[in-house]
Amino acid sequence: MGRRRQTDKDEVLIDLVETRDSAQGFLEKNQFKVLGGIGLLALLIGAIVAYFLLFKTPRESKAMSAMYKAEQQFERDSFALALENPGGGFDGFLNIIDNYNGTKAANLAKYYAGISYLNLGLYDPAIEYLNGFSAKGNLLPITKFGALGDAYSEKGDFDQALSFYKKAVKTSSNDLLTPYYLKKVALLSEKQGNKEDAATFFNRIKEEFPDSEEGSQIDKYLARY
Repeated sequence: MGRRRQTDKDEVLIDLVETRDSAQGFLEKNQFKVLGGIGLLALLIGAIVAYFLLFKTPRESKAMSAMYKAEQQFERDSFALALENPGGGFDGFLNIIDNYNGTKAANLAKYYAGISYLNLGLYDPAIEYLNGFSAKGNLLPITKFGALGDAYSEKGDFDQALSFYKKAVKTSSNDLLTPYYLKKVALLSEKQGNKEDAATFFNRIKEEFPDSEEGSQIDKYLARY
């Protein structure tokens, strides 16, 4: 029994030695590949860090600075100037989109451009830029889908408009914007002859947003049903 245990131990030691030797042999035969892989990984990590520190971050900052004047014109409702020539040598939203593609500023410029075209009555480019805008957070998805609803409504495409208004009220809840778009959904449903849906959305305003501006006037709409 004692000899068997000793034999087992010897076999384990032999296995461990063989495994160590095998590993050493592998490393000796493939050391250039292994070192090359480690070096490649180090280069890749360095390139990523350099990209963010030397290119992406400064480019983001430069893009936001370049958009400053266009945002000012937008706030003044000078939408045509904001799009192309805000003054002072600054870029308009369209140039920001072209010159700083891939930055957060360029993405935001698509939203500004879409809203600007919407206010200028140019609905097809408004739809194009709003669709290209990646909306995140609580407010921007609501305003994006609501603005798309407005653009399609102005084009007379009420089915698409209703679809986007419904997306606006589903994406998140906001005490100011949600009842505003719920009312648009209700009125458009009513316009299309769907009174049952209209009443449902009017009732949502009454129940969920009674203190909103739309909620304070909702009884006169519900009186129709």
